[in-house]
Amino acid sequence: MARIISGTDISREIRAGIAEGVAALGEEGIKPTLAAVLVGSDPASEVYVRNKAQACQRVGMGSRTLNLPEDIEVDELFGAIDGLNADPQIHGILVQLPLPRHLPYKQVLNRVAPHKDVDGFHPLNAGLSFVGDPEGFVPATPAGIMKILEWEKVPTHGKHAVIVGRSLIVSKPLASLLMAPGPNATVTLTHKYTVDLASHTRMADILIVAVGKPGLITADMVKPGVVVIDAGTTRVVDPEGKPRYRIAGDVDFEGVSEVAAAITPVPGGVGPMTITMLLSNTLEAARRTSGATSSTLPEALVGSGKRGRRSSS
Repeated sequence: MARIISGTDISREIRAGIAEGVAALGEEGIKPTLAAVLVGSDPASEVYVRNKAQACQRVGMGSRTLNLPEDIEVDELFGAIDGLNADPQIHGILVQLPLPRHLPYKQVLNRVAPHKDVDGFHPLNAGLSFVGDPEGFVPATPAGIMKILEWEKVPTHGKHAVIVGRSLIVSKPLASLLMAPGPNATVTLTHKYTVDLASHTRMADILIVAVGKPGLITADMVKPGVVVIDAGTTRVVDPEGKPRYRIAGDVDFEGVSEVAAAITPVPGGVGPMTITMLLSNTLEAARRTSGATSSTLPEALVGSGKRGRRSSS
């Protein structure tokens, strides 16, 4: 039976370190603050933004939510983002996706100032992250997955990591992080047009799935001893559950747990780590704005853990 990797437990320890960093900046009169731009009234998006605001509060950060009407024009949205870019009290900005169809999401994301783009979606941050420049903000989900592997001391050097999915938000940046000097993994990137997907997933030492298709990966698609990271999050109907909806992952948890060495659950795996790394990026953005040196926050970005070692992300 697989060991369950609790992103909730890892996040708890990391956020303790983030709170220390927030307190350190507070002594200089700086309160790291994250602003979320929410367009429309999508229920799932509202929950995500509310969870992020609560996470900010728990570590002592400020948060602001900009609620905008679903029929907002592009120029009006750009103006709202420009206002946040110019506000010295705002250190991090995220635009909650998905956006209404009439809004060009790439242009909207690119409107966020790179030094406040704590989601890491701006092309400048994407490029810096790709070449391994620490000045670039790494998207929160890939950063969270890398932190899970580090915290759990999962060997990556020379190992075969198979990623199911090819998104710009998770899969592609994660592939570059895994191949970088340090992790030194060999990476196979697959997607929905990959022929005989199972032949690739069965070769994985580390299998990471991020496509949003519940139950895609079954027990017969993995080899014994694999480490499975499930980054899928799909809201599905649960007729017998209360509430009626639940979040499902891309992996058949019960079946794959019988084969894998370790696995992340959904919820409680990658999700909490995504928010945690968003907080970490926001703290770093505030630190850079303040002119603080890394020695000012010696170990505040990650906290400590029995499995993990201290380092900055």
